Amino acid sequence: MADVRLTDITKSFGKVEVLHGVSLDIRSGEFISLLGASGCGKTTLLRIVAGLESVTTGRVEIDGRDVTSLPPERRDIAMMFQSYALLPHLSVAENVRFPLRMRRIGNREDQRRRVQEALETVQLGHLADRRPRQLSGGQQQRVALARAIVSRPKVLLLDEPLSNLDARLREDMHVELIEMHKQLGLTTIFVTHDQEEALSLSDRIVLINNGEVEQEDTPSAIYSRPATAFASAFLGAANLIDAEVLEGGRRARLPDGQQMDLPEGERRPGPVTLSIRQEDIALAAAGDDGSVGPEASVGTRVYLGARNRYVLRLGDARLRALAPSDQSWDEGSRVRLRIDPARLRVLPRAD
Repeated sequence: MADVRLTDITKSFGKVEVLHGVSLDIRSGEFISLLGASGCGKTTLLRIVAGLESVTTGRVEIDGRDVTSLPPERRDIAMMFQSYALLPHLSVAENVRFPLRMRRIGNREDQRRRVQEALETVQLGHLADRRPRQLSGGQQQRVALARAIVSRPKVLLLDEPLSNLDARLREDMHVELIEMHKQLGLTTIFVTHDQEEALSLSDRIVLINNGEVEQEDTPSAIYSRPATAFASAFLGAANLIDAEVLEGGRRARLPDGQQMDLPEGERRPGPVTLSIRQEDIALAAAGDDGSVGPEASVGTRVYLGARNRYVLRLGDARLRALAPSDQSWDEGSRVRLRIDPARLRVLPRAD
């Protein structure tokens, strides 16, 4: 295990700068997810840690050693790619042994023992003699993972390794990655665009937007307390509504003129953006129970099994709300939105 420090990393391809002064401190044994949309720079940052891309400016340290100019084989890291890159003519065991042979780690008996341990870690010891073509997609993914950990690297780098799996296999691999990390304790940097993967796997999420760190925090903190409109919308697809804080700072005027209570806290009157999670909106028939809250009209209903997602119209704004499937609202009907003010986030006005 080792800590990783990135200091003021910039990276340009020609005249296009894709990373803008990124700095990160990753603790030994920590599982970090680099989360962001396609093209935001997260994979480029991972490849810089791996030594597969050079920095334009900045510094990379692993376990206190400056590795900025070192090639990948001298960084004591292992990387697992999205494509797995298994060698079809070799058995599972020989695929896993391959990095040990290339780096001349141990004698043949040492290598055999390490390969068996790595395969047992991913629960594939019984398939050591098979060829990759004889394996399912999930099994191939685990072989690639065993190959990545067999050399016992200080840092494990995972570049969207689950994106080729179907939904059920991804769920299974979430559990296996969590259990493997508990067992091995490797410092792990995981690149993904899938917020569910990042939330379920990570000790800490680093949200990247246009080559910069938008926010970094624990999964629960970054989900419940997003610092910006982008973070709020990207994690959990929250509703963002432009509003005006009224005199006194306790209520806000919505786009259609209705008002909403705000959470406790001092704030100046003026324009803000309200962030409201879909699951934090409870629906009731308009005027049904005398409760206070803005009214909206029901648009589209999307059936999700245990829940329905409703698209609501609040003036010109559109909101999404999740409701139990035993609640049914007809299109065009009026509903009252019951929202606990403590669940709202009041953010600077989004551009």
